[in-house]
Amino acid sequence: MARLYSPVRLVVAGIVLLAVAGILNFAPSDKYIFLPDRARAVAPFVKVKGERSDHDGGGIYYVAVEIRKASVLERLFPGLHHGSTLVPESDVRSPGESESQHRRVELRAMAQSQEIAAAVALRALGYDVDVRALGTAIDSVEPGSPAAGKLKPKDIVVRVDGRRAPSLGDLRRLIGKHEPGQSVELTIRRGDRIRQVPVKTIADPDHPGHPIIGVRTLTSCSIQKSGIRLPFPVHIDLGQVGGPSAGLAFALDLVEELGRDVDGGHKVAATGELCVDGTVMPVGALKQKTIGAKRAGADVFLVPAGENTRDALRYAGSMRILPVHSFRQALHVLATLPKKQAKT
Repeated sequence: MARLYSPVRLVVAGIVLLAVAGILNFAPSDKYIFLPDRARAVAPFVKVKGERSDHDGGGIYYVAVEIRKASVLERLFPGLHHGSTLVPESDVRSPGESESQHRRVELRAMAQSQEIAAAVALRALGYDVDVRALGTAIDSVEPGSPAAGKLKPKDIVVRVDGRRAPSLGDLRRLIGKHEPGQSVELTIRRGDRIRQVPVKTIADPDHPGHPIIGVRTLTSCSIQKSGIRLPFPVHIDLGQVGGPSAGLAFALDLVEELGRDVDGGHKVAATGELCVDGTVMPVGALKQKTIGAKRAGADVFLVPAGENTRDALRYAGSMRILPVHSFRQALHVLATLPKKQAKT
């Protein structure tokens, strides 16, 4: 015979369950969660002398991702949020790095990406931009890697085997000329001193034929602020949004605002970190960014070629994915799209 519970007991049990769920929802877990955010137009955040309004119905959109500590409830039920991904803390923060330190690094990366984007965009428009890339800044050194004990955070790699390495693109290209196991000669700036440091390479665990030395850079295309001199001021302000992945979107919007029809009437979402030479570098969280671009009704989504493209295609649906290696290529592929007429 089934046992019946009184209404009072059922109400008490419900209250207890709600209280437990509330506690689990606020208690932090040992994981981080990536959540999609709707893509937003870049234009309202960019101020430059001579900018022109765009009335063709299109626009350039950047895509941000909400990243925070997952609650215990989200850890236990990972499907609570559509499009979310749980990741270990090591995928977000460097060893020994606090939340506040990580936040400062991300905001510096955003500020630097804005400066690099302005330089790349103005160069594409034919302006004379003075760029003095001083090297790639080291953020952290992986314990047990060949670089451990030889390189330190804040070191700036200026040359590889005697050749200049002003950006991460150059650093990777020059190290990539070696076979895993061979050594590279790095010229680094540490404070006011320049020194040569030999470092042995190892195979990248994710790409076994590719050599790495075991460091993370401050941003993937680091350049000190004093290294860029623009012909006129450009102001980009996304508030507390951090990270370098909006660089491609910033540069495309700046070219659009200074008179070139980049979007052709399309809603163009873009993600990708820009190097000062125009190289588009891979970024993370493509699942969430692709969902965010779809939510904004983007017609096309420009993403770094390679693995980022494959990730975006999994979640794009009918939205067109355009893979690009460089800023010049991004301008070219957008120019080949048929013009889209604005609705009246």
